[in-house]
Amino acid sequence: MAGLLVAETPDTLQAVTVVADRGVVVSRTDTVKIKNSISITDALSGTPGLYLADYGGLAGPKTVSLRGLGSPHAAIYIDGVRVGNVQSGQADLGMLDLNNCGSAVIDYAQNSLSFNTVKPVFQNRGVAGSVKFRGGSFGTCEPSGRLDFRLSDKVTLSATAGGAVSKGDFPLADGTRRTNNDIRQIRAGLDSWGIIDGGDWHAKAYYNGAERGTPGSLDWPSTDRQEDRDAFLQGVVRRQFTPVYNLHASAKVSYDDLSYLSEWGDSRYRQTEVQLNSSHKFSVCKWFDASFAADFQWDGLESDAYGKERTSVFATATAAFHTDRLRADIALEYSGTFDKGGKARNVVSPSADLRWRAFTGFDVVAFARRAYRTPTFNELYYPGYGNPDLKAEDAWLTDIGIEYNRAAGGSWQIQLKADAFCNYLKDKIVSAPTELDPNIWLPYNVGIALMSGADIQSRAEYNDGVLKAGFAARYSYQNAIDRTPDSYSFGQQLPYISKHTVCLGADASCKGWSAALNWNWRGGRYDSAGRMPDYNTLDLTAGKDFNLSGDMTLGLKLIARNLTDCRYELTEGYPMPGRSFYGEISFKF
Repeated sequence: MAGLLVAETPDTLQAVTVVADRGVVVSRTDTVKIKNSISITDALSGTPGLYLADYGGLAGPKTVSLRGLGSPHAAIYIDGVRVGNVQSGQADLGMLDLNNCGSAVIDYAQNSLSFNTVKPVFQNRGVAGSVKFRGGSFGTCEPSGRLDFRLSDKVTLSATAGGAVSKGDFPLADGTRRTNNDIRQIRAGLDSWGIIDGGDWHAKAYYNGAERGTPGSLDWPSTDRQEDRDAFLQGVVRRQFTPVYNLHASAKVSYDDLSYLSEWGDSRYRQTEVQLNSSHKFSVCKWFDASFAADFQWDGLESDAYGKERTSVFATATAAFHTDRLRADIALEYSGTFDKGGKARNVVSPSADLRWRAFTGFDVVAFARRAYRTPTFNELYYPGYGNPDLKAEDAWLTDIGIEYNRAAGGSWQIQLKADAFCNYLKDKIVSAPTELDPNIWLPYNVGIALMSGADIQSRAEYNDGVLKAGFAARYSYQNAIDRTPDSYSFGQQLPYISKHTVCLGADASCKGWSAALNWNWRGGRYDSAGRMPDYNTLDLTAGKDFNLSGDMTLGLKLIARNLTDCRYELTEGYPMPGRSFYGEISFKF
C-alpha cells in the first residue's frame, strides 16, 4: 500500500506447511522478517532457538546453528537451493544480500534456514525500482539499488546491486579500540521469474566479493586479511503435469574463492559445486500422497594445503496421509557421500511429522527425525590435523508442541505456540590430544551431547485498516549438556548456548509512520573458561514514508542498535560492537 510501511515483526507464528528440498513435508517452522537488518546477526538475534557465531562487526564471519547441534548441521538455502561448503561445513552468512531478502524460514525438523528474494510488485508501469543509502556508526556506508522489469505478462526480471564499506574500529569496554576490522564488499544479483503452463520458474545469478580484516581474538590479535569471491547460478522449476503428478526440480553451479593473507603465510581455498535436485509428488487419492526425491551433488576443493573431490547422492521416499483434522508424513532418506581417494559413507535416516487439529485454531504437532552430518574436508584431510577415519555425526531430533490462532473482535489476532524438544547427538566430532603426543590434537568421534528444552512464544496483532500494531514475547530454555565420557566439561552446558533467552518486541505502523522496539536477553552461557556474563540488547527502528507523486515514495529511517551499550561476546575473545546508530534514506518508484 503506497504511503504505508509494513511494520517490523520479530516472529510470525502462523501454522504453515512447506515442502523441503528433498520432498519431506514439515510443519514446524518459524518465519522471521529481516527487513531493516544491519547484518544477519541483527536479523536473527531475536530467535531464541538459534545460536549465532559472530566474530564482531560487519567484517566478522557469521554462522548459525539450531538447538545446540552445531553450525555444520544447519543447512542454508537461498531461494530453495542449498548453499554448500565442504571445507568448513557452513558458508559465511555475511555473503547474503539482506536488502532484497524479505524473510527467513527456520525449519526445526529439517534443521535449516531458507532465505527468499522478494518478488517484484508492479503498479501501473512495467518498470519499478528503488535506491537506498544507509550510513552510520563505525564509518559504515551501505548503498544499494534495485530495478524490476515486467518483460511480459508471464516474465519479470530484477537486477540488484549493493555494497558495504566500514572502518569497523569500534571502541572496547576498556577504552581501547577494535582495529583491523574493516570491510569493503560488493554484491550483485540478477533474478528472473516466469509462469509456465501448470507452474512457474525462477532463475538466479549472484556475486559477492569482499576484502576485510581478520583482527583475531583479544588474546591473539592479528593484522591478517581475508578476501572472498563467491558466485553462483541456479534455477528452479515447479510444474503440475497432471492432477496426479507434480515436479519440483532445481540445478546449481557455484564457485567460491577464499584467500587468507597472513604474516604466517598466505593460503587460498577454491571450491566448485554442482547440484541437480528433483522432487516428484504423486496425489494418489484424496487422503494419500506419495513423493520421491533424488539429488546429486559434486564438490571439488583446491587449496595450497590439499585438494579433494566429493560426490554426494541423496534419495527420499515419503508417504503423506491427510484428512480434515490429521496429517501424517513418514519419510525414509538415504545419504551417500563418496570422496575420491577416501571412504564411502552411507546412512539412512527415517523421519515422521504429525499435525492434528483438535479444534478450529488449535493444532497439536510433533516430529521425529534422524539426521547425519558428514565430516568436512578440513576435519578429514587437513594436513597435520585431519582424520580420514571419522564417521558421520549421528543425531535424533524430536519435538512436540501446540499452536493456537484466533481472531478476536474483528481487529485482533492472537497467536500462541509452545514446543518441547529433545535432540541427542552421538559420534560428535571433537578435537582431543593424541596418545603418542599430547601436544598434537586430532578430531575424533567421541562426543555425546543431549539438548532438551522448550520454546514458548506469543503474539497479538491489531489491524483496523489504518493502524497496525503487534506485540510479541518469546522465552526459550535450552539445557544443552556435554555427555562425553571423560570430558573436562562433562555435565556442563555446551559452549556459547544460552540456557535462558527472553525476547520482547513491539511494532506499529500508521499513515506512513512506523516504529519497532525489540529487547533480547540471554543468560546461562559458558565457554571453555567457565560461566560467561549474561547480556541484553535493545534495538529501535523508526521511520516515515512520504508519498511524492504517482507510485513514488521517499523513505527516511533511524536505526539504533544495542541502546543498552551492553559489551558482550558471542564467540570467546571476539567482542560485539556497543551502541550504534544508522540513518537511511530510500526512494522507490
